[in-house]
Amino acid sequence: MSQINEIDNEFGFELETLPVLPLRGLVAFPEMLIHFDVGRLISMKALEQSMKDNQRLFLTAQRDIRTDSPTSDDLFTFGTVCTVKQILRLPGDNIRVLVEGTYRAGVEEFSMQDDCMFARVFRVDTDAGRTSQRRKEALVRTLQDHFEEYASLASHVTNDVVMSVMDGGEPGYLADYVAQNTPLAFETKQELLEQLHDVRRLEHVIRVLGNEIQILRIENGIQEKLKEQVDKNQKEYYLREQLKVIQGELGEQDTGDEVEEYREKIRALHLEEASETKLMKEASRLEKMQPLSAESGVIRTYLDTCLELPWNTTTKEQLNLKAARRILDRDHFGLEKVKDRIMEFLAVKSLAPQLKGQVLCLVGPPGVGKTSIVRSVAEAMGRNYARMSLGGVRDEADIRGHRKTYIGAMPGRIMTALAQAGSKNALILMDEIDKMGTDSRGDPASALLEVLDIEQNNAFRDHFIEIPFDLSDVLFITTANSLNTIPRPLLDRMEVIELSSYTEQEKAEIAMRYLLPKQLEHHGLKKSNLTLSRETMVYLIDAYTREAGVRRLEQQIATVCRKAAKIIADDQQQNPNRKTRKRVTVNHSNMEKFLGTPRYKKDNVSKKDEIGVVNGLAWTSVGGEMLQVEVNVIPGTGKLEITGNLGKVMLESAKTAVTCVRSSAKDLGIDPMFYKDNDIHIHFPEAAIPKDGPSAGVTMTTALASALSGIPVRHDVAMTGEVTIRGRVMPIGGLKEKTMAAYRAGMKIVIVPAENEPDLQDIDPVVRKNIEFVIAETMQTVLDTALCREQADDANTINPTIIPESVAVGSDVTTRQGELC
Repeated sequence: MSQINEIDNEFGFELETLPVLPLRGLVAFPEMLIHFDVGRLISMKALEQSMKDNQRLFLTAQRDIRTDSPTSDDLFTFGTVCTVKQILRLPGDNIRVLVEGTYRAGVEEFSMQDDCMFARVFRVDTDAGRTSQRRKEALVRTLQDHFEEYASLASHVTNDVVMSVMDGGEPGYLADYVAQNTPLAFETKQELLEQLHDVRRLEHVIRVLGNEIQILRIENGIQEKLKEQVDKNQKEYYLREQLKVIQGELGEQDTGDEVEEYREKIRALHLEEASETKLMKEASRLEKMQPLSAESGVIRTYLDTCLELPWNTTTKEQLNLKAARRILDRDHFGLEKVKDRIMEFLAVKSLAPQLKGQVLCLVGPPGVGKTSIVRSVAEAMGRNYARMSLGGVRDEADIRGHRKTYIGAMPGRIMTALAQAGSKNALILMDEIDKMGTDSRGDPASALLEVLDIEQNNAFRDHFIEIPFDLSDVLFITTANSLNTIPRPLLDRMEVIELSSYTEQEKAEIAMRYLLPKQLEHHGLKKSNLTLSRETMVYLIDAYTREAGVRRLEQQIATVCRKAAKIIADDQQQNPNRKTRKRVTVNHSNMEKFLGTPRYKKDNVSKKDEIGVVNGLAWTSVGGEMLQVEVNVIPGTGKLEITGNLGKVMLESAKTAVTCVRSSAKDLGIDPMFYKDNDIHIHFPEAAIPKDGPSAGVTMTTALASALSGIPVRHDVAMTGEVTIRGRVMPIGGLKEKTMAAYRAGMKIVIVPAENEPDLQDIDPVVRKNIEFVIAETMQTVLDTALCREQADDANTINPTIIPESVAVGSDVTTRQGELC
């Protein structure tokens, strides 16, 4: 106020009292039109007073636009005297006013009267200064360039305003005009209003306008990016809406709904926190991806695979031991070891429900029912069943799965089998575990070490699933034909149950109970259409099959059924009026019409006692067989000839037999120098068949002793056992199959090693009833039993020690030592 008074005193300005209309966020400039809305009482009063007083009023800005009832301290002391040009009443209590600025004015003092504010004002003129005309023109052109650029960036500037600025004018007027028509801050406009030097005011406008241009450039850049993003989003939205319609027509699901459904399924699993977080993270990734992208397909496959696993799904186990045993006996004949072991597991499970899964390994020759009985075990236990074949598997990823980074990745066979079974406590069969291989892609047998270890498999991690899965409740059963190819660490994790080959009687029982009814039904026949007695079935087994199991037998029965079906079908076509089908009978006499010439004949065993010919017993993968040994002693130079397609072990056994006979030559009445003056030829018939193993040692020793001594060997005696150079008889394997072969061949006595005496309990009851067993610890017992001394040319050639003794083994087995012919 003091500065204005000084100006007033110096220039002698005339004072004038006018009503004051406070402006909020606006500044009025001289010679400019401005319109605004009036709604406050103080503004209404000022407007009414101006209409009474030549329509003139004083406009000045508020320092704080938030003040509703301003006082003199809230107003700037520099403003513009204006003339009211137009008043327009709006709906409500508001009024729109159009005013024109007259001149700049300063305030000497403010006063209030009847709720109206007045101000004593004085006119303030601007000063053009002493700036040269060229500088003024330069500043005007600069302002015009800046404003043109500003107008190109600001969309609210009209063409009329741009043309007015382009027309030019005095610097002071242009500065006021640009400031009035530019949306600058009212503080900046107040500074320009108070700047009385025209050129400086123009320079200030240029600076402010340049700053605004920079801001507008940044804003426009942001707007362009935003517009591009919005356009992109709008395009994506439009395409997604179209995709939704297409998916709806195809019956597919929207991605958002799909992800939410995934989340609900994940929550419903009630997994551990880490596992649930992992799956939720994958679902969130899917939500952010394009529906048709390749990665989204990988995530969908991953989530679907994880959600298909039986994380908490279990089946109620069947702990009724009688019912379980009835199911096992219903489906399979024999296999008592497997059945007993399963019953033991169920019994323990009923007493200790917390018992975890077990790992069993069924080992036996092909066709004995290893695979089929596992399905019956699953039914007997009330568990879901899944089978995985490991034959020929060479890739470790087949067990543990592939990592998701690979194209076409999938979970391993363990997780796949569990998803197939649909329960956490399933029974999983690992078939042919002995036929896995190893190559550059890893060792699947090593990957199974964790799976088959009940102490470790409670947190098994598949490479594809990536989150731990509890396998401790799974019952794993593996099958194998041989234990030799199974790695030792893997074998130690399994409980081995050996399944021997079926005897002839067992095969006949299985055929009559299971195979024949199954094939009759399969070929559309009834029991009344085909007659095949048990005796005929035994003949079929002996003459047309030679196997450990019954797979080939079932094929032969199927052949018989097909032939019978053809005969019945032909008869029906020839006699269409016949009400009943023709009955086909199969017996020994017509078996060749159905199956052709018999493929196998009974073991060719001599029916008389011969010198140097001994009946041995051998084990093969298809069961036991008779194995005769022939020895000839010919005058010569001491050569030893061994023939019959023998392996290394049998060749060594032959040499051992020679040494054993040499060490007992005096006791046997044999010339101790026989090995120098004679050539010895040991031969095993059927040379086309490879033979190996140590169990023919006693057989070769007996045959050699008979040939050298000239004493015949009993034709109804068979023997098996390994021999040492000192004449001890060592144990062998496959005793059950070997004794069955002896029974088929009509043997009366079988000599077995003493250490195999406990194995006699496992022999078929029919065999125990019809064969007498001799327990031999040394070759002396074998020779005393097998050699017929009374038939020798010289009865005094040998004088063996006779030790009569009988020992009962079981209920039906009688053993003896040292009985002579």
